[in-house]
Amino acid sequence: MAKRRWSSALTTMRTPSAILMASLWALSTLAPAQQHTKPWVALDYRDPLTVQAGSAIYADECAVCHGRSLEGQSNWRRRDSHGYLPAPPHDETGHTWHHSDQVLFEMVKYGPKVVAGEDYKTRMPAYWGILSDPEILVVLSFIKSSWPERIIKMHDEQANRSQ
Repeated sequence: MAKRRWSSALTTMRTPSAILMASLWALSTLAPAQQHTKPWVALDYRDPLTVQAGSAIYADECAVCHGRSLEGQSNWRRRDSHGYLPAPPHDETGHTWHHSDQVLFEMVKYGPKVVAGEDYKTRMPAYWGILSDPEILVVLSFIKSSWPERIIKMHDEQANRSQ
């Protein structure tokens, strides 16, 4: 019955209006199917309140492995006897800034395996269900805020160029 109302309403409208209404209807029906597409991520690393919130969450959720000062664990480039890599630093000495904001978001939310593959050995959990999307974004904003300006510039020009 709803289809009939739509079709009769569309035939009584002028053509441009009918096309607009049909387009809006089509977009609204497609929206739920697009919930699993990648969101575009932008970090608000220059906002003091965002950075402060991110610092607090980082201290609670990340610092135990990645270090209170973002320094990571020692020998983070060498696998341990069980085949795991220690937690890398998130400061400018690590490779965090080599990844786009989007990839960093996905690695935190879904775990590193989403980028590195299912066979990748990692102790880092996926934070989906632990941290909300906004919480993940403020943590990443905090991390980015700690980088020197030259690293931020390289990150934005290289890692984020495809976004």
